[in-house]
Amino acid sequence: MTLEKIWGEYRTALKAFLHSKIANPADVDDVLQDILIKTHKNMGQIRSHDSVKSWLFQVANNTIIDFYRGSAKNNDLKEDDLWFSEEEAEIKSELSQCIEPFIHSLPESSAELLTAIDIQGESQKQYAESLGISYSTLKSRVQKARTELRGLFDNCCHMKLDAQGNLMDYEEKSNHCDGCG
Repeated sequence: MTLEKIWGEYRTALKAFLHSKIANPADVDDVLQDILIKTHKNMGQIRSHDSVKSWLFQVANNTIIDFYRGSAKNNDLKEDDLWFSEEEAEIKSELSQCIEPFIHSLPESSAELLTAIDIQGESQKQYAESLGISYSTLKSRVQKARTELRGLFDNCCHMKLDAQGNLMDYEEKSNHCDGCG
């Protein structure tokens, strides 16, 4: 497996993940570049093609932690003050294995929409233009499709959220998770 293939397949998902953890877009680009360098240097650690995604997101997780530790040194923060945790990234990594199978089980129009917007990272405005519909109509359709996807997760798992709605933990419901890790 080559660096180009790995990066081509996962760059968009990594960038979206970074944007969910880091507010400043310039910092996101810097951290993404750090992940690329670490991936290049440590590709020998990848045991199999099946473990690439989890390995890569663990590299991303560790790089984000390093980023916030560096920020903490400059701001006299303690590690305990940081809102980001490795456990949270591990939970999201585990559940990420369910996203594509769940998306594919949605109605075709919803699956195509979420694949383009949330998996491939296409902008909602550009996607609306390509379909010849208004941006507000597309936003409504995206919201509806995400609600349908959330319903599939809710049928599969009991999710525990914090006060801000961030996923803290989950527990699988018995016999409800077809196709998940």
